[in-house]
Amino acid sequence: MPRSFATLLSVLFHPLLIATYMMLALLLLNPYLFGVNNMLDRLPLVGILFFTTFVMPLFMTLMLKQLDFVSSWTLETREDRIATYIVTGFFYVSMTVFFLYYYPDIPNAYSSFLLGVTIALFASFILNLFIPVSTHAVGMGGLLAMILLTLFQFNYGTMRFNLGDQGILFIHPILLLLVVCFFTGLVGTARMQLRQYNTQELLGSYLLGILAQIIALRIVF
Repeated sequence: MPRSFATLLSVLFHPLLIATYMMLALLLLNPYLFGVNNMLDRLPLVGILFFTTFVMPLFMTLMLKQLDFVSSWTLETREDRIATYIVTGFFYVSMTVFFLYYYPDIPNAYSSFLLGVTIALFASFILNLFIPVSTHAVGMGGLLAMILLTLFQFNYGTMRFNLGDQGILFIHPILLLLVVCFFTGLVGTARMQLRQYNTQELLGSYLLGILAQIIALRIVF
């Protein structure tokens, strides 16, 4: 895999983007859960989530770099990640509590998934003190678990795309699962090349993301 492509994958599937991808996936699978029949009607909500779980943590990371609390904005060392984990955790806990208790239009399924992301974040923070953890793999493991739980635990059915005069296009959600599986493996390969994680560290990171989602599901439901 070319290094430039591995870098591109790492950017597109940055761990901070996983929460946004989860909401988009759930809107694709069943927008009715969010009280609408077209996912486009909930794009403002997606924008709020994106701003809170990606833009703000990224901005705070850049601020930490300017204040010399971290040595590199790419967070190459474990020490660099400690401060960013704490700051990022604040935003994720805030959004999770908001969705669970103060925003009735958010389905419990998504609140559970976001809680899983938050659990994985703090688990990664603790484990990172002792062993290498690929947060990209943790995030992709959580996204994969989210799709699996959506299909087999909640059984939300097929994806519907309104094509206007061309009618409605129905796509089986298994296709979405296959796409996520493909990119999960691809992102893992990219991280191994860029950060030199070994297979055991990568698989352990995937497992952490999956377990966090299962734990969150048990808490919410």
